[in-house]
Amino acid sequence: MSAVEEATTWLAYAESNLGAAKVLLDTGYLNPCLQEAQQAAEKGLKSVMFSHDLPLKKTHSIRELKALLADAGITIDIENDLCHTLDSIYIPSKYPLASCLPDCDPDNSICETCIDAAEYLVGIARNCLKKG
Repeated sequence: MSAVEEATTWLAYAESNLGAAKVLLDTGYLNPCLQEAQQAAEKGLKSVMFSHDLPLKKTHSIRELKALLADAGITIDIENDLCHTLDSIYIPSKYPLASCLPDCDPDNSICETCIDAAEYLVGIARNCLKKG
């Protein structure tokens, strides 16, 4: 599979996760909403990596993916605090270890913030494919 085909596949998955996050927010399922938003953000960044013919890094860390892209000269304008928030979601929102986010329960506001971030990163991935 070519890099463009890989990027397109990752983008399709990211868009699906993003759509699911929005539906889950609308129906009040906040933990799954956050899971889907995190996955959309992660897959969006991985699509960007493939769009630039970079190797896949097996990580769930938004911060790490952002740094890998920066090392390749690709700047993703997303605050480190927001990367940290998205990173903090991955495991706790999947398993009942504690609340979804450290020291707080998920609410609509954090879900909307994470969906907005995912939407932004998926948009960057879409633009990369249009340019490619």
